[in-house]
Amino acid sequence: MADGRLWIDGAWVEGDHQAEVRAPWDGRLLRRVAQASAAQAEQALSVAYSARERLQRQSTGKRREVLEGVVSGLRTRGEELAQTICHEAGKPIILSRVEVQRAIEVFRLAAAELTRFGGSVVPVDMDGGTEGVECEIRRFPAGVVVGIVPFNFPLNLGAHKVAPALAVGAPIVVKPPPQAPGAQLLLAELAQQAGADPAAFQVLTCDNAVAERLATDPRVRILSFTGSATVGWALKQKAPGRALLELGGNAAALIGADADLDWAAERCVAAGFGYAGQVCIKVQRVFVEAQAHAAFVEKLLARTRAVPTGDPADERTVCGPVIDDRSAERITVWVDEALAGGARVLAGHRRDGRLLQPTVLADVPPESRAAREEIFGPVVEVWKVADWAAGLRAVNEGQYGLQAGVFTRDLARVRQAFHGLEVGGVIVNDAPNLRSDNMPYGGVKRSGLGREGVRYAMDELTEERVLVTRLR
Repeated sequence: MADGRLWIDGAWVEGDHQAEVRAPWDGRLLRRVAQASAAQAEQALSVAYSARERLQRQSTGKRREVLEGVVSGLRTRGEELAQTICHEAGKPIILSRVEVQRAIEVFRLAAAELTRFGGSVVPVDMDGGTEGVECEIRRFPAGVVVGIVPFNFPLNLGAHKVAPALAVGAPIVVKPPPQAPGAQLLLAELAQQAGADPAAFQVLTCDNAVAERLATDPRVRILSFTGSATVGWALKQKAPGRALLELGGNAAALIGADADLDWAAERCVAAGFGYAGQVCIKVQRVFVEAQAHAAFVEKLLARTRAVPTGDPADERTVCGPVIDDRSAERITVWVDEALAGGARVLAGHRRDGRLLQPTVLADVPPESRAAREEIFGPVVEVWKVADWAAGLRAVNEGQYGLQAGVFTRDLARVRQAFHGLEVGGVIVNDAPNLRSDNMPYGGVKRSGLGREGVRYAMDELTEERVLVTRLR
């Protein structure tokens, strides 16, 4: 991987200037990365736009060959990628390796989907006027895609944009996260080695002004954005084409009195504090039926106090640093505001630079930012609810709806949750952060628009075209 350069049209090129990438754990300088100019953004878009017809004509076999080649490359350089993610994003090494394995699965799934991603035939010869008429439907690439990737999954959330684009023949320009750009730059190198068309996948590290220029260019048909709700919805208003938005949330878990409380506590701790809670479907709000509240909280606190924290490069670490000082300060301020409003600290709320101890709060005011917004840090809030119905109503309060976890042995309660919760996914007997890379994934309300998951993203990046033929 060429340090300090951009990947445009199959070549490493110098940027307009360079920016530093520093390790969240100790602040050391990891690399200097090029920053694209507006002219270089224009160059990348022109290359992508000019390649649309060529990429559409590319055979299915060739696309599959490229995707399988990327899988091979990811396997070969998996530890290098994991170490890059660990140091740049501050993600514990054990979780960084999981991210690499998930990215491998994404490209493998995309290659497999090409064996069945085709079209359909609709019977239209229903009356005398349509006898001898046939209707065929096929999907064609929508056009140029711009993918904006966040720091918390710098490889796999990029893979969820790149793999479907390569599969359907849609040229994609990726803007990687400034805090952790290395994974996408290395992925571009692997795609080239796998035989990808030079225009199929380009990577531009750039500032926000150039990124907005990319996202709002009239040649861009699909904006695939993963990040904050504020930025995502603002870009949607300016984007000329369709927007696929995977945004934030304050995911909830609902614990029934009939649940396995040990398992529920274990999963809520893992999902609340792993990677310092910097996951959009991490457990933030926990609602517990009154009969089980005291017992559950006791189990939750015992596990919280045992969470290994510290250096993300340590094989034992589960909760490392948050990404930067600004995030650490914001999280601390939000917790302090909640405490001033009557909340209580049950565990944690200690800060050492960017390392925040896993924190459990009770009696958090519902109107506080800690309850209402996405805290994106190692903080879990617990409330007592009168019954299951009250818990479902509590989960639905607020502006977000990404995924929710419900813990119960009662099938009727599962059905009530499935029909009643305003979320993109209901996870039964596990935390809301459970995600398989081939399932549809996305939110409702302010949590997003459209769906990812390999096959579902392939649909999002293509458009249906109908061929109606009268046989004579």
